[in-house]
Amino acid sequence: MPFPDLWPAPTPHGPVKASLTLPGSKSLTARYLMLGAFASGPSRLRAPLYARDTRLMMTALRTLGVRIEEVPGSGAFGPDLVMYPRLASSDYDDAARVPLAATGKIDCGLAGTVMRFVPFLAALTPGEWTFDGDPAARLRPMGPILDTLRALGVEIRGGENGMLPFTIVGQSTIAGGPVTIDASGSSQFISAAMLAAPHFENGLSLTHEGSKVPSVDHIRMTSEALRGLDVSVDDSTELTWSVAPGPISAFDIEIEQDLSNAGPFLAAALATHGTVTIERWPTNTTQVGDRWREYLPQLGATVELLPRKDGGQDLQVTGGERIFGADIADSSELAPTLAALLALADSPSRLTGIAHLRGHETNRLEALVTEINRLGGNAQEIADGIEINPAPLHGGTWETYEDHRLATAGAVIGLAVEGVEVADIATTSKTLPEFPELWANVVATASAVGAE
Repeated sequence: MPFPDLWPAPTPHGPVKASLTLPGSKSLTARYLMLGAFASGPSRLRAPLYARDTRLMMTALRTLGVRIEEVPGSGAFGPDLVMYPRLASSDYDDAARVPLAATGKIDCGLAGTVMRFVPFLAALTPGEWTFDGDPAARLRPMGPILDTLRALGVEIRGGENGMLPFTIVGQSTIAGGPVTIDASGSSQFISAAMLAAPHFENGLSLTHEGSKVPSVDHIRMTSEALRGLDVSVDDSTELTWSVAPGPISAFDIEIEQDLSNAGPFLAAALATHGTVTIERWPTNTTQVGDRWREYLPQLGATVELLPRKDGGQDLQVTGGERIFGADIADSSELAPTLAALLALADSPSRLTGIAHLRGHETNRLEALVTEINRLGGNAQEIADGIEINPAPLHGGTWETYEDHRLATAGAVIGLAVEGVEVADIATTSKTLPEFPELWANVVATASAVGAE
């Protein structure tokens, strides 16, 4: 449904008391889409995420000869996916193969996973493949991906200043071997190469040289996904990731719900002094969003894992009487939601170890500081993060810069501050198209509580 240019963020007059589940993890869906493209036979993704980023990846993979079918499934947010990879040995009927053109265009949108993961499949696909995306995508760093591909002997045209657009001249094989990379701008630079590495003749030994690698949890997610499909990964040497050549096993896997996207809903418990339960929280996960269980108690919340009759567990978060300031390091993609909560806190806060967020959908540090201060807050950038001090907030426009996490951060502040209007709430479709509807359902529980 269409949304107004300025979306009035709802401010409930009472604590929320909500229970919900969320669509699948974007990070896991993207990785298993790539692994399905490289696998040795047909694979199935159950309950994958259907959002702009993942749909762009599906379209890109189809352009490169991967057949992807939507089939009925048990997920609440869309069908399952069955993939027939182009690179597979003949483990399935030739009728399932997709005719492959000699050239094609890949629309990356604003998706880092598309612009960084998919080039490695293009490099192994004979033809010429041109990558471009939204205007803002041309500002996202791509240099380490292009440098890695060139080091592996792949011809690339364009890509001036290490940015989109560029054209990859694909080839049948890549030798692989040792490569050095500066991944200080994004962990995706490492994950992208790892996902394709089993198809290199000699595998890949990737060594990082540069400042701190951000979001190492996402690299760990990639390593564990590969290991789960019988690929040998050695990450025992600091700052080096080695992937052996060999087949990637076909799979049938259920995608966990997105724990990072759970953050704004859990934050609603703190902002309204209420309770929010995320049903079926995974018992073992590589998602960075599992850190909400660590971070939210520092802000004054009570966090509990509640057993379910089916053997699983729910995560329940109850807000306290106030929101405490905190000093939190390396919060990665969780930082915008944390910043929104800390703008509501009653003592000083710092978020550090997140300098790389300057190279995401927008410069998230600059954007967060600008928007918090626009509403009367007191925030400032520091070298590797932001500082936030208590200040009374007021209503006003919250700009989003085409960034889904800025949009949800504005919604969180709007829970406690009347008159906040979020620009372009539809940008949440990047990873959570259902956000406005789910948000309205959570806010509505406050009215129900007030009526009791």
